[in-house]
Amino acid sequence: MKIATLIIRTMLGLLFLYTSVSYFFHLAPEPATTGEFKAFQVGLVASTYLLPLAKAIELLCGLSFVTGKYMTLANLMIFPVTLNILLINYFLTPDNLPIAIFVFVGNIFLIFTHWENYKGLFKAE
Repeated sequence: MKIATLIIRTMLGLLFLYTSVSYFFHLAPEPATTGEFKAFQVGLVASTYLLPLAKAIELLCGLSFVTGKYMTLANLMIFPVTLNILLINYFLTPDNLPIAIFVFVGNIFLIFTHWENYKGLFKAE
């Protein structure tokens, strides 16, 4: 289980680092978008803060995943982002769905590997 956790954690971390660094430094050309996803992306860009915020969270969580530090916090911070990635790809760009599923399931897997750290969140007092 430790090896699987290390592999998934590293793969997700590198993926998040690549996408965020690529976004901030414009290393890769933006893929052409069409249809409903193009309208959605125009709205994200028009918000002026949402994409940089999501990419900053991806950068911080990618660093956390690669180094193995602050994993409990990183898993919680990246969860809404991975859920959004999954839903966007499911509804708007199903061609990329396998990668989105890997990212979301990988995040869920890492949460369950650190489940002892989250038990306090679910206590009713």
